[in-house]
Amino acid sequence: MTSTLSTATSRTDDADLTALGYQPTLHRKLGRYASFAAGFSFVSILTTIFQLFAFGYSFAGPAFFWTWPVVLVGQLLVALNFAELAARYPLSGAVYQWSRRMGGEVVGWFAGWFMSIAQVITAAAAAIALQVVLPQLWDGFQVVGGDPSLTSPTGAANAVILGAVLLVITTVINCLGVKLMSHVNSIGVTCEIVGVAAVILALFSAAQRGPGVVADVSVVTTSDLGAVGAFLVSGLMAAYVMVGFNSAGELSEETKNPRKTAPRTILSALIISGIGGGLMIIAALMAAPSLDDGRLATEGLPYVLTAVLGTFWGKVLLVDVAIAIFVCTLAIQTAGSRLVFSMARDGKLPASALLSRVHPQRGTPMWPSIAIGALAVGILAINIGNSALFTTLCSVCIVMVYLAYLMVTVPQLLSRFRGDWRRVGQTMPGGLFSLGRWGLPVNILAVLYGALMVVNLSWPRPEVYDPSGEHGILLFSAPIMVGAVLLLGIWVRRNIRVRENKGATAG
Repeated sequence: MTSTLSTATSRTDDADLTALGYQPTLHRKLGRYASFAAGFSFVSILTTIFQLFAFGYSFAGPAFFWTWPVVLVGQLLVALNFAELAARYPLSGAVYQWSRRMGGEVVGWFAGWFMSIAQVITAAAAAIALQVVLPQLWDGFQVVGGDPSLTSPTGAANAVILGAVLLVITTVINCLGVKLMSHVNSIGVTCEIVGVAAVILALFSAAQRGPGVVADVSVVTTSDLGAVGAFLVSGLMAAYVMVGFNSAGELSEETKNPRKTAPRTILSALIISGIGGGLMIIAALMAAPSLDDGRLATEGLPYVLTAVLGTFWGKVLLVDVAIAIFVCTLAIQTAGSRLVFSMARDGKLPASALLSRVHPQRGTPMWPSIAIGALAVGILAINIGNSALFTTLCSVCIVMVYLAYLMVTVPQLLSRFRGDWRRVGQTMPGGLFSLGRWGLPVNILAVLYGALMVVNLSWPRPEVYDPSGEHGILLFSAPIMVGAVLLLGIWVRRNIRVRENKGATAG
């Protein structure tokens, strides 16, 4: 009976996809938990807070906690709009498809272009994080002898080796099919959730001060940036972490009953990540041996965990962090490959015929996964000579993610103003996720939040883009990089259109 229902649901999903203009070629293997895991593992709070806690604390002290709920609320506004779109357009390459259907071909193409490049860089950034963990577990992982610190020449070089090996593994898994990917990802996410819960409980049980610690603004009031400046910079920590929750939408064509599943999992991935991350931050502040010895601003969360858990349990947690990094890299590459596949299927990328090919037995787009893996390894090579440049590149890629999100929410808002959104909604099946009369104000706030965050992320601050003060040009990394990616995109798109026109003329 269950098998019959599953087959009937699959047929309905495939018929739904056909009505949206595409023939089913990918395999529908993802249930609700697997769909949730795709978004949760992309955010990966155990990985990102582990890495970025010191960054946030160094600018605003304990009060940097308050930037977390601010960013969570802002991203929730975006996610609510995405959830509506996921219900209406359950298609692979969600950001590209949503933007294209709301804003037209040009806007859609550039949203997909910015997002795909950002995902390549993000995959490299996630993979390189293994260097922070593995050499601490066993010095044999330091293949390049010397200092394992990520900022040292030997540490930076070793990070490239570890990251490249990880990307090869995730590429192989993605090429073998979505079913294997989802099993690996779901197991990894379960381990991460258990690890997050264990960390929170351990830190709360070892608390040395009350939750009122988050009201400590002593660092903020003495900051050279001023109170507002300090909060804006420390808020970048949360902005870096809470992206990628849209991954459930990217895998819609491989999800069962995606119109109902994807909206729920987009929201649940963000909300659970937000609550779990907030609890980790406040628990770490309550359990830290000292707030003013300088170690929280330089060593961050690992310092607190080592002091609370000791060497043995600290290493157990490091294993869990390594698993989180693994599934985070896997999820980013998977989401990116579906975006590339979706654009290629429409003939919008170079080598589209190859990139849109789906393996007949495995039902997975292998070549996009291979392309993203290879490009990410190439990006990693930058870290060999200049790890500071790689850090800057990672910051810029988050700007491109927020720009891609704006290319969805702005056309969606214009669609609401024109009345198109309501007319399309009237043709949709009943019972789908909808904001109803709250749609317009939520959409307006999502656009305002996104625009302010792009400005905040791009602002030419030496503390973010040139901490050493040696390379002044890096201060303008965000506008320069975004401009370069835009110009490259214009060139690529023009060449594609020239080929299309020649093909039409020859035909």
